[in-house]
Amino acid sequence: METSELLKKVRKIEIKTRGLSRNIFAGQYHSAFKGRGMAFSEVREYQFGDDIRDIDWNVTARYAHPYIKIFEEEREMTVMLMIDVSGSRDFGTVNVMKKEIITEIAATLAFSAIQNNDKIGVIFFSDKIEKFIPPQKGKKHILYIIRELIDFQPQDTQTDISQVLKYLTNAIKKRCTAFLISDFIDKGEYKDALTIANRKHDVVAIQVYDRRETDLPAVGLIKIKDAETGTEQWVDSSSASVRQAYRNWWQSRQQKMDESFKKCRVDSVSICTEDDYVKALIALFDKRN
Repeated sequence: METSELLKKVRKIEIKTRGLSRNIFAGQYHSAFKGRGMAFSEVREYQFGDDIRDIDWNVTARYAHPYIKIFEEEREMTVMLMIDVSGSRDFGTVNVMKKEIITEIAATLAFSAIQNNDKIGVIFFSDKIEKFIPPQKGKKHILYIIRELIDFQPQDTQTDISQVLKYLTNAIKKRCTAFLISDFIDKGEYKDALTIANRKHDVVAIQVYDRRETDLPAVGLIKIKDAETGTEQWVDSSSASVRQAYRNWWQSRQQKMDESFKKCRVDSVSICTEDDYVKALIALFDKRN
């Protein structure tokens, strides 16, 4: 992409997503994620009206009198964006590709983090780690991230979600909030890696998909190409049984994904390319409060 065209795109996304994060997400983001980062500060004697869940039982036993823990919100949090850059993101049948929605969601979350004085970092992944941008603060850093979101060219086309989760677990030492943004079209198994990553960090899953991935249109003989492997095959979409089999495949995949998130205790949201991702993100944030 030419520099002038890239800068125009960066500016357009900056204006839209910075406005969203400032006007809509500031309060929700803060309460949904900052509230989780509480650091133990000191103890004091229990007073009427204090939350009994904050009682420090060790100190209480020592002095035979109830004491409670005082917490203070950690001033700074680290936010990591794990961005799927595999071949399947370059798909869209309505007005927009999955890649563009992923970029806007990531940019909105990045601006929300910066406005809350958090550091933001990015891991681009396919079936390997394509690029790691260490967490930093500041406008310049955000614009660099947006530029990479728009223009980054991965080396591989396939997906391995377990790889990026293992990388997050090992590379980021301090507990962070990590958004895993992907279509979750992964032929492998990532549940174990997700469980381990979510024990150490606060992992949130955001699925971006296209309507045509859920349902085949009845338009006769069509060629379907797997964007990740390059495999092509002809399918008779006028056949009701073929369309039903395709629908069953999608529903079974979604069910397996949702069960994995539930078992791993990971908050998640699924966003269709033609849906309003703002409403979906607000619903996700509300669910965490």
